[in-house]
Amino acid sequence: MFHWLEQKPFFFAVVLFLTVAFAGFVTIVPDFAKQSQPTVGTKPYTVLELAGRQVYIKDSCNACHSQLIRPFKSETDRYGMYSLSGEYAYDRPFLWGSKRAGPDLMRVGNYRTTDWHENHMMNPSDVVPGTVMPKYPHQFTNMADLATAYANANTQKELFGVPYDTDGMPKLGSWAEAEAQAKEDAKLIASDMKNQSVKDAVANGQVPEIVALIAYLNSLK
Repeated sequence: MFHWLEQKPFFFAVVLFLTVAFAGFVTIVPDFAKQSQPTVGTKPYTVLELAGRQVYIKDSCNACHSQLIRPFKSETDRYGMYSLSGEYAYDRPFLWGSKRAGPDLMRVGNYRTTDWHENHMMNPSDVVPGTVMPKYPHQFTNMADLATAYANANTQKELFGVPYDTDGMPKLGSWAEAEAQAKEDAKLIASDMKNQSVKDAVANGQVPEIVALIAYLNSLK
């Protein structure tokens, strides 16, 4: 058989390719599957954080900011520990990005505060002189869509097995329970903010987009 293959270069190349491909599959796939499991400490987003993620996507933050730190010293020195695949286990869709008009935000929750984000989103040049980032004042008056965020979380739980309502994971429950929890979470964010209109809105049971967005950014660690 091998003598015949040696006389047939095309078939020899095919057999060689299939052999190497199978060996690679057996070696790589199990490890890849293991690495794709949720990293220890990784939790699904809360309803408020998902609402903020919706704002992040709606206002195209992902067009200028990546969420993927590569394993190079220049990256880790600036942004922190490189990204692990398991950290994205509950990200739907992924927001890895490929352009950095602004810095990577994968671990922005480790070094930026609620107060910083509030000032930055209202007028970026106040905190980052010379920035090309636009202002987002509408986030202070528009209300976050908690209902869609809840539907998103519930869909992920039912279709993808995201472990809401399990030990140590965010509680989802009914819409009424989820809405009440999101508003309580919003109060914690608003307590660290200065904008009085935002504070008043949260006190009246509303959740401005800026509050949800900050909750999401604070969760990126």
